[in-house]
Amino acid sequence: MLSNKFQFNVLNEYENARVGQIISPRGKIDTPTFMPVGTQATVKSVFPNDLIDCNVQIILSNTYHLMIRPGVERIKKAGGLHNFMNWSLPILTDSGGFQIMSLSKLNKIDEKKGAIFRSHLDGKEFLLSPEKSIKIQKEIDSDILMVLDECPKLTSDKEKLSKSLNLSINWAKRSKIEFNELKGKALFGIVQGGLYKDLRIESLEKLKEIDFDGYALGGLAVGETQQQMFKVLELITQLMPKYKPRYLMGVGTPSDILGAVKRGIDMFDCVMPTRSGRTGLAFTWNGRLNLRNAKYKKDQNPIDEKINLKNLNQYSKSYINHLINSNEILASMLLTLHNINFYQDLMKNIRQSIKNGSFNEFYNRYIHII
Repeated sequence: MLSNKFQFNVLNEYENARVGQIISPRGKIDTPTFMPVGTQATVKSVFPNDLIDCNVQIILSNTYHLMIRPGVERIKKAGGLHNFMNWSLPILTDSGGFQIMSLSKLNKIDEKKGAIFRSHLDGKEFLLSPEKSIKIQKEIDSDILMVLDECPKLTSDKEKLSKSLNLSINWAKRSKIEFNELKGKALFGIVQGGLYKDLRIESLEKLKEIDFDGYALGGLAVGETQQQMFKVLELITQLMPKYKPRYLMGVGTPSDILGAVKRGIDMFDCVMPTRSGRTGLAFTWNGRLNLRNAKYKKDQNPIDEKINLKNLNQYSKSYINHLINSNEILASMLLTLHNINFYQDLMKNIRQSIKNGSFNEFYNRYIHII
């Protein structure tokens, strides 16, 4: 029986890696978990039921993009985001903070007002304040809400990062007030501070004072090296609350995920499996395959003969190569579904290896392959 409250339990640990479970009114989420990205109320080229068949337990959508199109009122009239997109399981919504960075040419920051955007679609002006971001997430009935923060670009300018950190903490306080302990929902704070140890610690400690249901790490996977990212994780996860979920935003490759789990992370999201599927790239246990390459023209073998989901193992690499080079939509559908299934299989195997005490063996076997 599901709880009407948001809960998180740590079930198994292996050194810093851990297996847990998030319990929410809309479903249980086994951690470590990977959330496919459905930015605009759809995981591109995949039916919701196929996501469930891949054992996806939660997806991510985006406040900024939904605010711009189709608009909050249209989603509300449909009965909320879940009804609108025919998805019954939990949804985490990003606050729009990443778009403050990625669409920096189209917005300006006002500390009191928030982020003032020019729509990337038609130039119309929108204001996204901490309060409005949370209000939108509540109105569309998200399950896990994110505070609005400023996600700075990769920089060594410590003064700039410190100023951004203070802005994000101020916005986090305002986000928490607007959230107002919404029953059955969760609000996550976002740790910033770039690659600076003292700034990361300062950000986390201030967020812990505000008190959130989970803590995310932002401002990573923005151009730093993998080892730089891992160094930040090694430091900060040791200081994060043990019994609250730890979410590394926008990450990443299978090896990124393996390394982050080893350092104590519970939740991940990234466009990589879907975007790669649309560009001809398949993730496998033996490494990545670029099926655009001419060498696959005569390869009659499937990508993975063990995967019978939607008969994926009945499509040859030769056929998929033909679809890609003919710009056929089916190529994107097959490869995206394959990649999402691979990522979910990866998470399942990670959880199992932690449970049975073989995580280091699993890590060493695959960290340099996948």
